[in-house]
Amino acid sequence: MLKIGIIVGSVRKERNAEAVANWMYEFAVNRGDENVVYELVDLKDYKLPFLGEELPENRQKEAEEAIANWSNKMDSFDGYIFVAPEYNHAVGGALKNALDYLNAEVNNKAAGFVGYGSLGGVRAHENLRLILGELQVADVRTAVTFSLLTDFENMRVFKPASYHENNANGMLDQLIAWSRALKTIR
Repeated sequence: MLKIGIIVGSVRKERNAEAVANWMYEFAVNRGDENVVYELVDLKDYKLPFLGEELPENRQKEAEEAIANWSNKMDSFDGYIFVAPEYNHAVGGALKNALDYLNAEVNNKAAGFVGYGSLGGVRAHENLRLILGELQVADVRTAVTFSLLTDFENMRVFKPASYHENNANGMLDQLIAWSRALKTIR
């Protein structure tokens, strides 16, 4: 069985990431890929402190548990789909911070990207490619890119165009193949 985590990469209160991640999850599950399970993982559920942040004693245990839970969850997957909004031409700080807590848990695994922003989140994807390369995560070429201008009504209500399904299928095909291949060397 291949396990793919769909990571909701934003923790902002009024975020679009949840709707995009839910779309990706539904799309992936409805494909009916044999021996593949998908799971949504919402970064906001982990309440990770900033890496290196000095915490008061009364918050240390909670932070240690959050870090351990995040690490264990990410370790449980064979591959990832990062739903990454683009903020200021890069990946958001919360996702970058969360990735900084990882290393061995994600080594020799594969990742695909689903982004959104004025240009579909492509600059966040490029930023993630650099970060994940350092973590020894192989990223697939095809990505899903939603525009805030055309795939969202008033930049808030997610209404994706149907042509994104072609890239979603391509990304999933590549991610599944790479995740299976990399599983043999772990």
